[in-house]
Amino acid sequence: MTTLPADLPRHADPVVVVPAPGEGPGNWSGAASAVLVDGVFWLTWRVRRPLTAGRGVSVMVARSDDGLLFEPVAAVNRDAFGCESFERPVLVPVPGVGWRLYLSCATYDSKHWWVDSLTAATPAELPAGERRVVLPGDDTVAVKDPVVTHGRPTDPAAGPWEMWLCCHPLTEPGHEDRMTTRRLTSHDGLAWDDRGEVLAGRPGRWDARGARVTTVLPATDDRLSVLYDGRVDAAANWHETTGLAHWDGVRLVPDDAVGPIASPHSDGAWRYAAAVPLPDGRTRFYVESARPDGAHDLVTVVTG
Repeated sequence: MTTLPADLPRHADPVVVVPAPGEGPGNWSGAASAVLVDGVFWLTWRVRRPLTAGRGVSVMVARSDDGLLFEPVAAVNRDAFGCESFERPVLVPVPGVGWRLYLSCATYDSKHWWVDSLTAATPAELPAGERRVVLPGDDTVAVKDPVVTHGRPTDPAAGPWEMWLCCHPLTEPGHEDRMTTRRLTSHDGLAWDDRGEVLAGRPGRWDARGARVTTVLPATDDRLSVLYDGRVDAAANWHETTGLAHWDGVRLVPDDAVGPIASPHSDGAWRYAAAVPLPDGRTRFYVESARPDGAHDLVTVVTG
């Protein structure tokens, strides 16, 4: 049995989990990741304000018994990292250690991003956890919005950790919004080996301007499948919609039978999907979704 379109997170009666921090465009709650551990849902997301009010100002970590009502347990402010903005965080349990929070950090007065991390025994202790720069990027590429998994690698010999990393080329001024996805592997989740580009935009398609993996789907057959964000042009930056792709052993191949999946409201954004497998075989998704006033709420839908 392969992944079916009916199993994907479409905009049909989504439940708002975290409302936007204000009304109107630029007020966004989302870019989330989530895991279910020992019956507890753990969710992390970035809080963003409009450009004039500070962009990605903080990252929140929260817990829930039902996946709907979340209690915040930790908050990380961008000032602690000396960065101009946060984008997607990733919360991952680390066997034998505790928890790790990966953070996407923007360098002041530039288009550069890097990936940082905090590691601690519990989610509540993460703001004071051990900090380490994971991927610094450089003058030619910005790195951000990682998708990190442990124990489901496409190449077990390369290590139990796998990352799908969004990269923005910085070599052409004015075109830094373009994006591709690269696959990385690791034995400890901190030192990573780059295995190359695996997904990119396709000229003339809905994802022409770029493609960013957002979640690895629960396994339903022998192949790995992902959801990814794409956009058609630079004007659609921040308003990405969602597609499906399958791993062929070398690259991720978009499935043109699916997508783009969009919100019916305002800018149409339906992005940064995160999949959480449930014990009953269904999947709970968390997605950043545009609402009628142009703000973005973090919403959840269950499929399967």
